[in-house]
Amino acid sequence: MNQSIAVVGAGICGLFTGLSLARKGFDVTLFERDTPPPEGNAEEAFFSWQRRGAAQFRHPHAFLGLMCSVLGENYPDLLDELLAAGARKMTFADMVPKHLARQYQPEPGDEKLWMLLCRRATIETVLRRYVEREANLKIRSQTFVTDVLVTQTQTDTGEKTLSVTGLELTDRQNGNAKSIHSADIVVNASGRADKFYTWLKAKGAQITEQRDDAEIVYYTRHYALRDGVEEPERDSDNPSAGDLGYLKYGVFPGDNGHFAIILCLPNNENELREAVKGGDKFDQICMNIPGLVPWISSDKAIPTTNPFGIGEIHAVWRDYIPCDTAPKLLNYFAVGDAAARTNPLYGRGCSTGTLHAHLLSEVLSNESDPWQRALTFRRKTEEEIRPIFNASLKEDKNGIKKAEAVRCGHAVDKANSIKHWFGLAFGDALVAAAKYQLHVHRGIMRTVNLVEKPGAFLKDKKIRNTVLRYMLFGRKRNAAARVQHGTSRDEMIQIVCDSS
Repeated sequence: MNQSIAVVGAGICGLFTGLSLARKGFDVTLFERDTPPPEGNAEEAFFSWQRRGAAQFRHPHAFLGLMCSVLGENYPDLLDELLAAGARKMTFADMVPKHLARQYQPEPGDEKLWMLLCRRATIETVLRRYVEREANLKIRSQTFVTDVLVTQTQTDTGEKTLSVTGLELTDRQNGNAKSIHSADIVVNASGRADKFYTWLKAKGAQITEQRDDAEIVYYTRHYALRDGVEEPERDSDNPSAGDLGYLKYGVFPGDNGHFAIILCLPNNENELREAVKGGDKFDQICMNIPGLVPWISSDKAIPTTNPFGIGEIHAVWRDYIPCDTAPKLLNYFAVGDAAARTNPLYGRGCSTGTLHAHLLSEVLSNESDPWQRALTFRRKTEEEIRPIFNASLKEDKNGIKKAEAVRCGHAVDKANSIKHWFGLAFGDALVAAAKYQLHVHRGIMRTVNLVEKPGAFLKDKKIRNTVLRYMLFGRKRNAAARVQHGTSRDEMIQIVCDSS
């Protein structure tokens, strides 16, 4: 008899979880608190679909090589449907900066270095309708999960076991009537809104949580290119994404002529945080960043939304098997942001969630013992997801230090030890080498696209030797390669204050 699986959350991670498990022969039910996508195309979904359960629904997303490889290898027909809806495939050849084009020769592995360019509304609408056609799977929308059901047993030696047996559902359309849904396995794909952590701890589960505040907020505004206007070429001297220390910015090309811009600010940048809330000042800030001007000049594009923000951005890691003495937690698995959440600024969440979903389906189809399933899934999560989490957390901490140094007027690249100097010098040389040597650029793009462990490209002898050779040029020359052109912090504050 096939086991029944309840998946909570029908976002991108939940949909891929349900899809991959159904393809393995499990009977899957997805529970989603929000309504299904509206009738019509993805364009209509972007503007009218109410996704209150997904705080990042209209913020830009990056669909990286890791996710795209899973998509292309396992669901080529789904990829065809996404492309038909307006999503675009950006290959590694498309990503090569113009000044490196002469160095480009295709290499094995380049086929995994591609991104899918589209809005989340597009991919989620198409994916949702694709999943709805899957055998062994049904989706229950507008269904609120309000508790998890657990039984507890204890052996003669005192060892406790908590077995998840199902869900409590509350019908908020019908007087908050409650019902029970029994399942052999419960998968938590509820993302940032996760409540299982609290419910399970209240029932005796020992769960450790690592939580680190990125200390930022970011605002998004969407635009549409004017008729007949082509996207600007990538400019390595004035990139469309960068870090000015006090402000990070980025353009996210989408589908059907749409794109989004994010402006990310430290929590304590009060004047600029207030300014980005208004459309005119948002655009004014963008017009003082050279890499954004070609995108949003009035003759190039028009805004389609007001700016909107998201805060409370944390890196979160939860371990449901923290030690040998903790009660065994069986038949429960957390995937995606419910288990490991990284700063959405880096665009890694959809890719790690998709990978996590397929790791789980592999474990559940290969293992039958509940405890071995839990142990194996934890091990695979540590092996595949933890390195990405750690790299993202390190970037968060470096960003906090850099922003504080800029705000206080301190040097951000002054070494305080020989070891620190070497690290800074190596970093400068890496940036310079990547700007001028395609094989180094390709290595960094493998990390960016998560097709290998973060930083693994530095094991390549050719890349390592190139970076060391660039170190001989000196820090001053190499540092010039990472200079971001843009208005200084004090000047930007003056600009937005003068226009008030």
